[in-house]
Formats: sequence, C-alpha cells, structure tokens
Amino acid sequence: MATEARALDDSYRLGPPAPFYRRYPVALWRFIRHYPLGAFGAFFVVVLILMAAVPAIFTPLEAQDPLRQSIGDRLQAPSASHWFGTDELGRDLYARIVFGARTSIIIGFGVVLLSKALSVVLGTISGYYGGLFDTLLQRIIDIGIAVPGLVFIILVVQTLAGRIGDMLAIVLSLSLLIATSSSRTIRGVALSLTTEQYVDAARALGAHDVRIMARHIVPNLFAIVIVSASILVGNAVLIESSLSFLGYGVQPPTPSWGRMLNDARQQLVRAPHLAIFPGLVIFLTVYSFNMLGDALRDRLDPRLRGSR
Repeated sequence: MATEARALDDSYRLGPPAPFYRRYPVALWRFIRHYPLGAFGAFFVVVLILMAAVPAIFTPLEAQDPLRQSIGDRLQAPSASHWFGTDELGRDLYARIVFGARTSIIIGFGVVLLSKALSVVLGTISGYYGGLFDTLLQRIIDIGIAVPGLVFIILVVQTLAGRIGDMLAIVLSLSLLIATSSSRTIRGVALSLTTEQYVDAARALGAHDVRIMARHIVPNLFAIVIVSASILVGNAVLIESSLSFLGYGVQPPTPSWGRMLNDARQQLVRAPHLAIFPGLVIFLTVYSFNMLGDALRDRLDPRLRGSR
C-alpha cells in the first residue's frame, strides 16, 4: 500500500503528460538522432509528395513549363534559366522532373494501397481458415508467382492501357503481381496469430469469424504492412521507371522519369545531363523509401527497438 501511495504521489507531482505540440518535437529529434538515414528518407519523401501535390511551388520561373517546346533552346546545359538544362525539344528538364514526381507518386502509392489491401485480405483469410481452402488458395498464388513478372506487366498494360488508361493499367498489373508474393508473408503472421489466447477467447465468447479477423488479427498486422509498404513504394517507382524506359509505361507528353532516361540514350555524349538528373532522382527516391522503411522496421519491431 505504501508503494502504491508513493507511486500515486509521484505521478501527481509530475502532473499531466505534456501536450502533443511539446512532445512532437522531442519525438522528432529522437527519431532524427537514432535514425539519421531514415530521417533523410522521410524528408525526401515529403518533398516528393509536395512536388506531386503542388508542382507550381517548385517551378517559379516562366520558362519552367514541362510541355513548353523551344527548338532554339534544345539541348542546353544547366543554366540560371534552365536549372537542369533542356531536352532535344527544348523543354525544361527540371520542370519535367518535378511534374514527373506526380506520375511516380500516384503509381507508387496506388500500387502499395491496392496490393496491400489484396494481400491482407488473401493472407488473413488463408491463414485463419487453413485446411483445404488454404491449400487451394496457395496453389493459385504459386501459379501467379511462377509467371514472369515483366511479361505479365507488359501483357496487362498492353491489353488494358487503351481502355482504362496507362497509369491505371500499370497500377493494376503491379498490384496483382506484388499482392501474390506479399500475401505469403501476411499468411504466415496470420497463422501464428490464430493460435493466440485472445483469439481462442473471442471464439469462446461466440464472436463471428469476420469480427475476429477484423478486430484481433488485422490490427496486429499493421506494423508489418506499414514497413513493407514503405519499401514497396520505392520498388513500384523503380518498376514504373523501367517500364517507361522500355516504352510500355506512361506515354508522352506526360512527364515520366523512366521515359526521360529512354529519350536521353541518343544524346548521352552530347548532353549527358539528360540522363544524369532523372537517374539521380530515381536513385534518391528508391533509396529514401528503403531507408525510411528500415527505420520504421527498427522503430516498430519490439525485438529491434532496444538495439538502438
């Protein structure tokens, strides 16, 4: 009793917890100090999202129009009027990179949202019910994993691009491809969660299967889903750039980083900046998402939290 009274007295003297606006800077500084690369990745991701949402903020000059052509200014080197130079049609490369962020972010986040939703549903149902249903579903997923990824994406994009648009076709094909392999991880975790005592207690109380999955299994998958999603965004951006480089991605005149690299192949000796800047942006984007994902994994995984 004396110990409990002393604890209550200490908590009373300490007062209520600090408000959010005071705790947030402390938590942010702690994250930056413990995970500097993750903080850099988070900063670059925020910049990319701002570029995608309001690109006009990053293109203040009148000449920085991504679709404005000026044959007299073609293949110019970086200068004060054209920060990253111009391409073979005289278009400002910096503006095209900024507006190309919208394509990459929409495809990257769209693929992650759709693929993670599909993988959580498939993996949770498969792991919860098990038995014959699990076996049949996993064999179907095996078939999906066995299909060559690039061939599948190109086939779906070429089939659906004219009907639903380039970006939506890319998002759909990448989501289906990623969801098949990602659902395996979700299934493994769901299998272990179904043996927990709180799941058995919910069954004993008469809870429906859908309620058990929605209230007791899916919330415990959030940490894994968030970490893998942050890494998958970078992978989706890289795959979209690869498709655009091969000519199967977003079609012109929509700015795309991969298509910029494709267009730069003919001018590598004369204008190397056409390949340097889009390639650098793709590298920083993938690197930032991967570093952010690693930091979130270390922060959210209780087994790794004490190692920092």
